[in-house]
Amino acid sequence: MNDQSHNNRAIAVFDSGVGGLTVLKSLRERLPGENLLYLGDTARLPYGTKSTRSIQRYADQAASHLNRRDIKLFVIACNTASAVALPELQKTLAPLPVIGVVEPGAQTAVEQFPGGRHLVLATEATVTLGAYGDAIRRLDDKASVTEVACEMLVALAEEGWATGTVAESIVKKYLQPFIAMEESIRPQSIILGCTHFPILKQAIRAVVGDDISIVDSADTTAAVVEKYLLDNNSARDDGEGSLHLLATDGARRFARVGGSFLGTRLSAENVELVDL
Repeated sequence: MNDQSHNNRAIAVFDSGVGGLTVLKSLRERLPGENLLYLGDTARLPYGTKSTRSIQRYADQAASHLNRRDIKLFVIACNTASAVALPELQKTLAPLPVIGVVEPGAQTAVEQFPGGRHLVLATEATVTLGAYGDAIRRLDDKASVTEVACEMLVALAEEGWATGTVAESIVKKYLQPFIAMEESIRPQSIILGCTHFPILKQAIRAVVGDDISIVDSADTTAAVVEKYLLDNNSARDDGEGSLHLLATDGARRFARVGGSFLGTRLSAENVELVDL
């Protein structure tokens, strides 16, 4: 496709809250010319405590709202929503392309370590759904996958305690049993299976050292989006892109936490509140 009016349309990024802003940040770094539209469903977070039926309904409502804003691509920047809603949204939104965060991270880990040992750090909901384990095993039936729920890491990221002794001590509490393993059974990759966790990458690296690969699902998703745009001649090449932020509640808190995720100062006036 080489329709400039189409290429100027926004890439929509959807999450249950602010975690998906790590995906948005990676997209801005890789694709500075793209117009970006972000929706955080902050009125109904966390999705992890909801039924799959509710998650599917919420994702459908968000997708319907964003699709009315004339977008060219839809990114589900939420691991739980990706696990539950991706296949259905790919059907209902077709021909609009829909990309989730689980498959890109799984693909990268498998490419790095065929038949390898993978440790997935995620929320309880994503672990319960087994999304990464299923995705990795579909790609590599010889892979070994362990999924660990790390709820405290979400709180650390949202409080802005991403580095330093507090962050490292809590990360170590979760990871110590794995990094203490003999080398022959120790994980070869750690997959950041929650979009909050890239904020904590420095603390995780400090704990595990340099011998274990850290797979950032935010950056791998942005790489998949970039490849899709280039392969389909859909990239925007008309100067610097725009950024528009939407939330369903709590504009002030969204701006405070979101600013630390994006690495830029935000105010409540930068966030449009919408009703889904």
